[in-house]
Amino acid sequence: MRLSASRLSVERGGRIVFADLSFAIESGESLVVTGRNGAGKSTLLRALAGLLPLAAGEISCAPAGEETVPEMAHYLGHADALKGALTVTENLDFFAAILGSGRGGLPAQEALAAFGLAHVAALPAAYLSAGQKRRAALAKLLVASRPVWLLDEPSTALDADSQIVMAKIMAAHLAGGGMIVAATHIRLDLAGRELRLGRA
Repeated sequence: MRLSASRLSVERGGRIVFADLSFAIESGESLVVTGRNGAGKSTLLRALAGLLPLAAGEISCAPAGEETVPEMAHYLGHADALKGALTVTENLDFFAAILGSGRGGLPAQEALAAFGLAHVAALPAAYLSAGQKRRAALAKLLVASRPVWLLDEPSTALDADSQIVMAKIMAAHLAGGGMIVAATHIRLDLAGRELRLGRA
């Protein structure tokens, strides 16, 4: 499987955020997107996820199938997107239902255990700490299997131990033939190529 972006340009608020941007990654590869604030890291991920229109260029996946790139991708943005009134398990069950739990994902309890959250599974999400909420959001990656992970600052609010756990989970995803595009300000313990935006 190959994910390609060819000569992408994205405009927001009448301003070109980036232009003529191209890259490609294969199964088992990652692309770490770096750059100063405002360089377009989050914008790129949102465009890949189908949440922003392209001003120019093309995003494609080969071999071509019935699903679009957004339908094959998990997108994790800055917001944890958890419903505070629902329990942590109910949140994951909801995401599994809308993302496609029949695609080989883990049950919610196993996904939470992978991130060290089994003990808070029955709590309303509103009761969690910032770090726990981030780990619960990351657990969504495991409840439905999708080959492409688009991660915007995945280490936000994670302590050192949780960052190690996340690094192992990302490495396992790559080892299984998945792909990761991750935007970050800090070093990720993730083998792969780097795409730096806003060099000028």
